[in-house]
Amino acid sequence: MLKKLLASAAIASILTVAPAHAAEISTHVLNISQGKGGADVPVTLSKQASDGFWQTVTSTKTQSNGRAEDFGNPENLTPGVYLLSFDVAQYYAGKSDTFFPVITVVFNVTEQDGHYHVPVLLSAYGYSTYRGN
Repeated sequence: MLKKLLASAAIASILTVAPAHAAEISTHVLNISQGKGGADVPVTLSKQASDGFWQTVTSTKTQSNGRAEDFGNPENLTPGVYLLSFDVAQYYAGKSDTFFPVITVVFNVTEQDGHYHVPVLLSAYGYSTYRGN
């Protein structure tokens, strides 16, 4: 009985198809004026369609630490050109004026199983971004 059970388990493990790897996209907004994460920044992820227009993939907000990782089902993040849009005006509303009401970062997803981390270093009158890890 035990041999049959072990044999069945071995066959099942061989026949089980591993899920395909998927691209991961994440971001981190760091308010360098305050030295902490930018909480509740609205972020929209879009993908460029073959006609050149942008199609919204999903929208979210950064967490209390300034991070956002929930951009929908990773298996839908296929290679292509993506755009992260940060609603900085809403973030600074009631706090300070800002020169850049919206920050857009356009980047390439080239590997189906790649990790794409896009940090934004932010102040009211400037920003910087780079590919993180």
